[in-house]
Amino acid sequence: LLFPVSNLCGKCRPRDTDLLQPSLNFLYWNLHQTTPCSQQRAVAVLLSNVSLLELLQKVLECTWLWSPPSRPAYLSSEDALLCSGWLLVASLLLYQHRYSTEVHQTLSIDLTEVLNAVIFRNKKPILLLVSIMQFLRAVLRQNFSSSLLVIVGQNAAASASQPQPSSLQDTALYPLAIQQVFSLVVSLQNLLVHKDLLLSQAVVACLETLVEYLYVKNRDVALHVASQPWHRFLLFTLLSGAQKSFLQPEVLRLMTLFVRYQSRNIISQKEISQIIQEAAEANIAELPEATSCALHLFLSQV
Repeated sequence: LLFPVSNLCGKCRPRDTDLLQPSLNFLYWNLHQTTPCSQQRAVAVLLSNVSLLELLQKVLECTWLWSPPSRPAYLSSEDALLCSGWLLVASLLLYQHRYSTEVHQTLSIDLTEVLNAVIFRNKKPILLLVSIMQFLRAVLRQNFSSSLLVIVGQNAAASASQPQPSSLQDTALYPLAIQQVFSLVVSLQNLLVHKDLLLSQAVVACLETLVEYLYVKNRDVALHVASQPWHRFLLFTLLSGAQKSFLQPEVLRLMTLFVRYQSRNIISQKEISQIIQEAAEANIAELPEATSCALHLFLSQV
C-alpha cells in the first residue's frame, strides 16, 4: 500500500487537504507501527519517491504562506495537513539517519522561519506548534547535518569560515545564532505556563534537546541557559493550582534537566528531597506510564 498511497500524494497539490491529510497520516502510521525490518523498507520506499518529497516541500512552505489571521480557533483542515506534513518529515529525518537510507531528493528548510514559528507563534494552533517542535528536535539531535535536509536562512547562509569578532558564539552554535537561542528559550518557558499537557510534553522535550545540542557546541552557553533564574519561577508556576505534586511528568523532566546540568540556583537539595519523599509515599504501580518513566530518569540522574 505504501507505493500507491505515496504515489497518490505525489500527484496532489497542497490544497487537496481532504485527500492528502489522511494519506500523510497513513504514511506516518506505517513508519511508526511496523516492525524494524519493515520500517527500514518503508523508509526506503518513501525516500525514493521524488514526487512525494517535492509535495512535502510545498506543504511545509505553506506554513509561512497561509495567512495566520484567517486561522479559526479550532484546527482547520489546512492546519491539520501542516501538522501531518511536519510530523512525517520529522519521522523521515529520524529513520533516514537511523538506517543511513539513500536520499533521492533533499528538502530545503528556512531555519529562521521554523524558529520564528515557535518564538512568535502568530496564533498557530497548539498541535501545529507541537508538530514543528518535533521537527526542530529531529534536526537538533542530528546537529543540522541530515543528508535529507538543506538548511537555509539568514544565519545559515552566512559564512561560518569568516566569523566577525562579535559573532564567535554564533559561529560555535552554527547554524543557530545566540540571540535565536535566547529567544527560543524564553518562548518555550512562556508556552509551558499554558499548562496544556500535550504542549508541555513537547516543550520540555524540545528544551532538553536544545540544551544537549548547546552543551556539545558551547558548554558555557548551555550552562547559562540551564541556570536561567526564570526557570525557578516557572517551576513554581507549574506547581501552582489544583495539582501541586512534583510527580507530574513535565515537572520531573524539567527537574532532571536542572540536575543534569547542575543548576543549583534552580533546584536545591530541598526540592530533590521533596520529590523522593513524594515518590516514597506514592503507589508506584498506579502511576501513569509517563510519570513512572520521568521519575525513573530523575532518580537515575540524581
